[in-house]
Amino acid sequence: MTDLSPLPGPASVAVAALDGRFFRPPLPDGHVLRPRLCERLRAGLGGRLLLVSAPAGFGKSSLAVEFCQSLPAHWQSLWLGLSPRDSDPGRFLERLLEGLQDFFEQLGSRALGLLKMRQRHQPFAFEEWLDGLLDELALQLDPSAPLLLVLDDYHLAQGPVLDRCLQFFLNHLPDGLLVMVTSRQRPDWHLARLRLSRQLLELNEQDLRLTRDEALALLDRHSSALRGEAVENLIQRSEGWVAGLRFWLLAAAGAGTEAALPQALNGGEGLIRDYLLEEVIDCLPADVQAFLFDTAPQERFCSELCDAVREAHDSAEILRYLLAHQVFLVPLDEHGHWYRYHHLFSDLLRSRPAAHAMVPPATLHLRACRWFNAQGLLDEAVEQALRAGHLDVAANLVQNLSEEQLLAEQNVGMLLRWKMDLPDSLLISTPRLIVLYSWALGLACQLDAAEELASHLSRFLPAPSATAQKSMLAQWLALSGIIARGRGRRELTRQYCSEALESLPEKRYGQRLMCLSTLSNLAIADGDLWHARRLNRESLELAQRVGNPLFEALTHYDRARVLQARGEILRALEEVHQGLERLRGLSTQRLYAVRARLTLYEGFLLAMRLQPRAARARLQAGLSEARACRDISVLIGHCVIARLEGSAGEFAKAFAELAEAERLMHIWDVPPIYYLAMITLVKCELWLAQGRTDLAEAWLARLGQTYTGERAAAPPEFHPQLPLHVELQQALLDVIQGQPMLAEGRLNVLLENGQQTGRQLLSVMALTQKVALLLGGGREPEARKALSQALDAAAGGVLQPFGQLFDEHPDWLRSQLAASPVGRQLLELFPPAPARAALEAPAAELLSSRELAVLRLIAQGCSNQEISEQLFISLHTVKTHASHINSKLGVERRTQAVARAKALGVLA
Repeated sequence: MTDLSPLPGPASVAVAALDGRFFRPPLPDGHVLRPRLCERLRAGLGGRLLLVSAPAGFGKSSLAVEFCQSLPAHWQSLWLGLSPRDSDPGRFLERLLEGLQDFFEQLGSRALGLLKMRQRHQPFAFEEWLDGLLDELALQLDPSAPLLLVLDDYHLAQGPVLDRCLQFFLNHLPDGLLVMVTSRQRPDWHLARLRLSRQLLELNEQDLRLTRDEALALLDRHSSALRGEAVENLIQRSEGWVAGLRFWLLAAAGAGTEAALPQALNGGEGLIRDYLLEEVIDCLPADVQAFLFDTAPQERFCSELCDAVREAHDSAEILRYLLAHQVFLVPLDEHGHWYRYHHLFSDLLRSRPAAHAMVPPATLHLRACRWFNAQGLLDEAVEQALRAGHLDVAANLVQNLSEEQLLAEQNVGMLLRWKMDLPDSLLISTPRLIVLYSWALGLACQLDAAEELASHLSRFLPAPSATAQKSMLAQWLALSGIIARGRGRRELTRQYCSEALESLPEKRYGQRLMCLSTLSNLAIADGDLWHARRLNRESLELAQRVGNPLFEALTHYDRARVLQARGEILRALEEVHQGLERLRGLSTQRLYAVRARLTLYEGFLLAMRLQPRAARARLQAGLSEARACRDISVLIGHCVIARLEGSAGEFAKAFAELAEAERLMHIWDVPPIYYLAMITLVKCELWLAQGRTDLAEAWLARLGQTYTGERAAAPPEFHPQLPLHVELQQALLDVIQGQPMLAEGRLNVLLENGQQTGRQLLSVMALTQKVALLLGGGREPEARKALSQALDAAAGGVLQPFGQLFDEHPDWLRSQLAASPVGRQLLELFPPAPARAALEAPAAELLSSRELAVLRLIAQGCSNQEISEQLFISLHTVKTHASHINSKLGVERRTQAVARAKALGVLA
């Protein structure tokens, strides 16, 4: 063993799980500065693209580092070193967005979750995704503090799809962002337009060749023994190739005599690079060579991992030796924990067999697998097993997950990614794998795949014992109940879940809780809230008995949903807060679907309390985690945000929010039965607000046919009261179409239903809608009585339906609210009445002619963009007019402005 102890190096410290994705490497020792090239690059700072393309070893990355260090003080830079794994456009864009978030913290939070959960075999609209991200980025970029994005070693990730993505990215690059690309080959981009507009500055191999003076400076720094003809010969033969000189100098350091140096250049010119690389390796001590070959298969490594792979204890010393001798180690962090080899070097190590015996690569990967598993890094452990070709080991690692852990965390994205690499024959090889992946597929709403996989349990029947047989059948029943609920089959859901609860062993508490939760959700859909409460109580007792905070939080979520249906919004918020408090001790670095659901539901309840700003904040936070967990509770977030946008008159944004939800469901392969009705119902609400009654009428009829009547399907899980809300929208449509009596009949039926089943929220919604109908028909005394009933029913904290009523009848509602506690809360939330002088002013004095034109289009349901196009004014001018209109009329929202203008006679 070579004595390496005197060599300096980083101190031994605890392993830090850093991957150095955005760490810009330092300049190599003895780097020769190239100011002439940096000056040329600075001339392109006003463009869009700096392209540095040349063969390997011409100093592209070092030049990029030097250029970043020489940027003007007001410039920022983001370094993204690429690898072959980035050839997947989704992974590349994910890394890019995470890097940009270091500068713009709120950028693309929803888009990032979407990328993390996509599966590689599924199509993805990258251009559409990029279009939204670039629009958002353009709003956050500050031209006075521009950002240089460096994509280093682009050739490692280059491919047709990624080329198209980057082409689109460059074509739509916002001001304040400049891209620098280093690559061994020119990207397949159409750059003619950028050249014509002087937006491209390009350096190639000829530009990057070392000049004689630069080559001499490099040689003088590293080898004072080289003189005269030897130097000139080396400079001539290297032809300005930076890596060639560096590799040659390393070989020369071990040659010993000056006479041996020229001989190293003998041989074909095309072989010089490989020859020099081989000479570098052969000049190293035998144990260091063995280290290189043993660690080369790892994409990143630290001394502890190297020890485990090599079954040795000297890796830290050898790493210090390699650092001291500049043997192509690339640091991945600022602490000297994690490294990788230069790509050229690692490629050579992996392709060239060593003269001495080497450990087979599969064995090296398996050792790495054991090390990662011991560190609790299951993701990387499974990946190492897959790279070793030992799928059985990967499957065994997956089996370390318990059903209870999976059902508690419900973060199924990781399992589904591994499923792509495991053959179907292995997935059905054990009952445990079948059950585990069937649950993962069921939770991911891939019902057909879950059912097909679960059917393979029959191959293991009869089981070795009666107890095992009963347990396996009970697990199949629980899975079948979840699948039946997803498909909207009421009776099958009850049958399977009830039978499962009777036969599941006590240790299968996770599956018992899932069955209880499913039956509770179905009870809400059936209007049996007392039965739902009993199931919730049983769930909470079970979760507390086993002491699992995730299941306790899930039970609090279910209890909040029952309370919300009863109109107990304040108590529902308390349940949500209790659930979140139960999760407070868990790691914030890990992702939990139940935390996402609670956060989203808190946002929904805050919207019911007429707190839109706080609601949006919680909804956005919940959406981020739900996307990362691949949880379809994202539907709640997108639908509630769409309704908030619609109530503010921002219909384009509202529909965009719903489109995002649909796109996400499509990418996740979620069956339409889970989401289509929910999204369509919100669309109908928006269409009615816009006056597009033909669309609303057609789709409300289709929803009614599906979810009402004797053979009605069970409503979707995240909207168990959907049929009742369809009827509320149908009643509103009846009013718009001039059929008030038909609407009143519908509302009376809904009121009776709400009173009989204890669904106070439904009662409040029906009553406030009835108040508006009665006022429109001149039946003001009846309207007062209905309002009084609505305020009594809203004692649990429901406020949102009154906000909709206020938009239509602000003055009348203000005059009625003072006598009720709920009414006084509402008065504090509603904007104050305009001054009397403004109320009595003639219309012509209230609004200008242009403001009247804008207001008329607002009343027709037009978006700001549509108003801009129809009046031939800028979008900014439209927003300014809208702000003036609200100020003059003493309101805050577009709908209120329309109602106020009608009351004043400004609008017919």
